[in-house]
Amino acid sequence: MNLSNLWLLVVPPVAGAVIGYFTNDLAIKMLFRPYKPIYIAKRQLPLTPGLIPRNQERLAKRIADTIMGSLLTPTELQRLARRLLAPEQVQGAILWLLTLALNQVRLDKEQKTAKILAAILRDFLGDSLPRILKVLARREDFLEPQLNQIFDQILLEFELNEQQARNLSNWILQVALPPDVLRQVLIDLLTDRNIQIIDEGFREKTTGTYWVVANLFGLRNALTRVRAYCLDEKEATNARLEELIISLGTREHLREWLQELSLQNLPVLTVRQLRKTMAHAVRSYIQERGGDLLQEFSRSVDWERVAVLIINRLRESETMNTSLELISQELALVLERYLEEDLERLVARIIPILSIDEVIVERVKATSPQQLELSIQGIVRNELQAIVNLGGILGFVIGVLQTIVLLLK
Repeated sequence: MNLSNLWLLVVPPVAGAVIGYFTNDLAIKMLFRPYKPIYIAKRQLPLTPGLIPRNQERLAKRIADTIMGSLLTPTELQRLARRLLAPEQVQGAILWLLTLALNQVRLDKEQKTAKILAAILRDFLGDSLPRILKVLARREDFLEPQLNQIFDQILLEFELNEQQARNLSNWILQVALPPDVLRQVLIDLLTDRNIQIIDEGFREKTTGTYWVVANLFGLRNALTRVRAYCLDEKEATNARLEELIISLGTREHLREWLQELSLQNLPVLTVRQLRKTMAHAVRSYIQERGGDLLQEFSRSVDWERVAVLIINRLRESETMNTSLELISQELALVLERYLEEDLERLVARIIPILSIDEVIVERVKATSPQQLELSIQGIVRNELQAIVNLGGILGFVIGVLQTIVLLLK
């Protein structure tokens, strides 16, 4: 076999392998390149840009449709949401948020939280609560159980002890009804008309010895002289009244009376009427003046200072720190119950809001052809190289077949 015949046998396999290898490699590269259209004499050359850059928008739409139609279906999104919103994970997230919020409150040097809390308290107690009370006070059963409980457990069983009765009797005789006040009451009582009524009544309704005294001496002159003495001799009258109070043991009698004073000693019907009257009086007061009272009280309170005290107490409260986990657990359970009922409807509302398909389209369209090529090659580099190698092998096999045909001829 001479050299020319050997050349004819070797060239077909080698040429087929080279052509198959580089043809596949060129075809794969033409999927991405050139990245931009090429113009000659203002005419765009065919096959420029590459297949993928030229159809990038349509490719983006196809990818989005494929993902939303096959991968991220509503059912799959619900399953994913249940996995993401598992009670343990939700509890951890809520606990983290609560801890973060508590730390933020602790680090709040400008007292922003206190100002917000003060505004809330001021609005609630000075504006919202009065309106609510005016509406609720119109109901006949407003605060009825609470008022009845207060009456039955506190007022009905309330009794003064010895020290309280002594202090109250001292206050009555020294502050409420001192001798000077008693003297003035006596003067106001002994008017001419009252003296006449007392004298006439004493004359008409007494009998026996008292009738003789009443008709012979009468009470008019005596009562008139008592009134004149009270008016002219103020200091002496006060002294006589003070002596009279001491000699009669008024202080001790008043103390004993106050100590024995109790609603339980009254008849049952009277007690029931008192309870009903008290409830009606409280409701009427709240309905008429409760709102104004709360507004005046709200204006008199330094709410910022109150808010600062509340927040400082919360900062130092161990109960608050230990309750965060329990609060997060309860909130997670509430969220879980809500999701069990409305997760499907919630996902159906979220999908249009998120516009996942539009996000995918925009991301694919915003990716440059170079980045797209690198991304695809990074995923299927071995597979693409295998295609190139397969082209070389197929070309080599065809070349070998051609050499066999030539040998057979």
